[in-house]
Amino acid sequence: MAAEKKAYPLRISSDVLDAVQRWADDELRSVNAQIEYVLREALRKAGRLKASASAESGKKSK
Repeated sequence: MAAEKKAYPLRISSDVLDAVQRWADDELRSVNAQIEYVLREALRKAGRLKASASAESGKKSK
């Protein structure tokens, strides 16, 4: 079962958005997917992401 996706408006500086766009392009992701990936990784490293949510992302834990 996939997690429900919710829309969230984000205010971001143009410099940061440009950098995220280049990063996303390098990794063949959309900007939205790149932002979600970065947030998910930060949450996982901080121990703030539920185990079921990290399993749903399709990533193998180390």
